Amino acid sequence: MNQDSHSDEKIIDVLSLKTVAVIGMSKHSSKAAHYVPKYLIDNGYDVTPVNPTTDKILNRRCYESVTDIDGPVDIIDVFRPSDQISLIIRDCIEKKPQVLWLQEGIHDFESEELARKSGIIVIFNRCMLAEHQRLLT
Repeated sequence: MNQDSHSDEKIIDVLSLKTVAVIGMSKHSSKAAHYVPKYLIDNGYDVTPVNPTTDKILNRRCYESVTDIDGPVDIIDVFRPSDQISLIIRDCIEKKPQVLWLQEGIHDFESEELARKSGIIVIFNRCMLAEHQRLLT
């Protein structure tokens, strides 16, 4: 699977944004959907979990939907299978983040196009942790 064509400079700009909602964040520490957001928190990001199956992860309140979060979100980071992106894309667009970040292995062309047409930067098939370590540490 290819990844987006954003330059390293663009990814660095995106990584300078600090408010992140994580759709599909996990309470299980062995999963990337847990340790990637934990890494982001440890590196100064304000992370809000979105997971309808639990109340708290990493002592942070979980929300059922990204649209339930009060206030703006800079980045929506998604840990859901590619075939589920179409089910959440409308909520993502409604929240109006600057960036929709689809983690490694996640890609849904039609949903990405909807987000782009709404003025949202789309990053796909990249890991925020890996990109942060590669470009900023």
